[in-house]
Amino acid sequence: MTRRKQSTRKTASKQHRSGKAARRQTNAPRTPAQFFVMPERLQDRWIGVTNAISKMRADRVSLTEASREFGLDRREVIRLGGSALRKRANGQYAAKANDGLLRVILVLTEEGKREIAVRDSRQATLVAEHWNAAHRYLDRGDGSALSRFQGRSVIDAKGKRIPLLTDLDELNRLGNAGVLSFESLYARAA
Repeated sequence: MTRRKQSTRKTASKQHRSGKAARRQTNAPRTPAQFFVMPERLQDRWIGVTNAISKMRADRVSLTEASREFGLDRREVIRLGGSALRKRANGQYAAKANDGLLRVILVLTEEGKREIAVRDSRQATLVAEHWNAAHRYLDRGDGSALSRFQGRSVIDAKGKRIPLLTDLDELNRLGNAGVLSFESLYARAA
């Protein structure tokens, strides 16, 4: 075989592999616009990545266990959510205390449930705690947990403040209207 043919075969083989890898490559969304233009299956995958990292942080489980729970490969969680992870001296990954990954979540406002994007895990935690307090009030009639959210708001990815609903009459109205359900904090979660 001539040298030229060998060279062409190697080049074609490299191009095929690099093209295949480029098609599989998914980048982490940095803005709500980037998230919403992603196909729904990739949105679900991204939500799974953020859920896995949140689970690692909250329940102190391993990357492998958290990835498995959300049907993901651990390498994908590292690739997409690596900025939220740190590698320990023993080689295992742990979630950082907080992160700046984009999360599209549902927040409870006077208008009902509203889908927003946040870029801070602490803001997502605040919204989750608020949902838990609202759920507690609607299930048990205990509004004491809502009092700590009086006058508080969450800051979305664009820097806009969104006040959290603490008015018990309004919660009753929304609950009776069937607007509130507590399946998931995350928008479009599977």
